[in-house]
Amino acid sequence: MKPLSEQEINSALESLEDWGFDDDKLWKKFEFGNFKEALAFLVRVGVEAELKTHHPRIFNVYNTVTIGLQTHDAGDKVTQNDVDLATAIEGII
Repeated sequence: MKPLSEQEINSALESLEDWGFDDDKLWKKFEFGNFKEALAFLVRVGVEAELKTHHPRIFNVYNTVTIGLQTHDAGDKVTQNDVDLATAIEGII
């Protein structure tokens, strides 16, 4: 899988609300009303990631979930797979 250029990443971010690009990954922080809601979101993200066989970095502290996306097979760079998974995650919200 070919890494995206910075211009391609910035273009993709225009349609991904509140997603950022830093340290060679797409990332976003999600906040929920409580831990139960955050955990339910994590499960749904996990199912979607497994269906796409593309697995994100996920960090959870109580009601906050932070997701980082980069493609290991592309040298830990952002690829179209990451943009596609970010788009799918937005569909979960």
